[in-house]
Amino acid sequence: MIIVCDTIKIFQYYIVTDKLIEYDRRSMEVPIHPTAIISPQAKIDPSNEIGPYVIVEGEVTIGANNKIFPHVYIGPYTEIGSNNEIHTGAVLGDTPQDLAFDPATVSYLKIGDNNVIREFASIHRGTAPKSETIIGNNCFIMGYSHIGHNCQIDDDVKIANMAALSGYVQVGKGTFVSGYSLIHQFVRIGKLCMIAGGTRLGMDLPHFMMAQGESAVIGVNRIGMKRAGYSSDEITNVRSAYRLLWRSGMLFRKALEKLESENQSDVVAEVIEFIKSPSRRGIAGPPDKNEDKTKE
Repeated sequence: MIIVCDTIKIFQYYIVTDKLIEYDRRSMEVPIHPTAIISPQAKIDPSNEIGPYVIVEGEVTIGANNKIFPHVYIGPYTEIGSNNEIHTGAVLGDTPQDLAFDPATVSYLKIGDNNVIREFASIHRGTAPKSETIIGNNCFIMGYSHIGHNCQIDDDVKIANMAALSGYVQVGKGTFVSGYSLIHQFVRIGKLCMIAGGTRLGMDLPHFMMAQGESAVIGVNRIGMKRAGYSSDEITNVRSAYRLLWRSGMLFRKALEKLESENQSDVVAEVIEFIKSPSRRGIAGPPDKNEDKTKE
């Protein structure tokens, strides 16, 4: 049976600066489409534009000047900053894909400012009580990509179409994760890294490095470093460190000791510090002899 309602006045409750407001959607000042379903517990700045059939569920906080396209779902305990674009069909703050997750758990998704989240991307909230999935500022998360529970994505990260990040993945500032890449849970990715399309990364990738294939470190992201303002000498120092660690044929531990004893570069010290930091997955290795190698 189809029921057609000629509703004269539709009331919706929402919270702005902790004040409960009742308004008529047909004469409203707040640009929320009448088909959107907004939780009475949500705190929404009045400058937002919310499109048709958007669902905002539970205790959600949304800052200023966001544009939320049709059919977006925003789950409980999600916090969104300002000036974000969230495109059609995106799912933000849904429950994690973790068989051990208790639906009664209070956990969070926190999204910063000036991000673009494209169509049908999915980002899940944390799995442990009070834990967080965090998206920084100025990120570009492309269509159909997935960011799992408890991931930490730093500023200026690009995640291309169909890339999938499992739980607890960390991605450093300015890194580019290309399309169809698969990132194993608990992997750490440093800043200004470049991950080639279709890569299956199951081990940590230090700052400034490029990965391809099966957790293979194939070179230095020279272009990314140059665009970020690193000098020619700094880039040369990182390339020398790469050749020692991944191309010299030395045992990785011995190569790291040699690099640490000889290093006089601050930027290489960052690479060393990343490698020596606690890791659940270990450090990615050199390309297999049968793989296409990038010469450094």
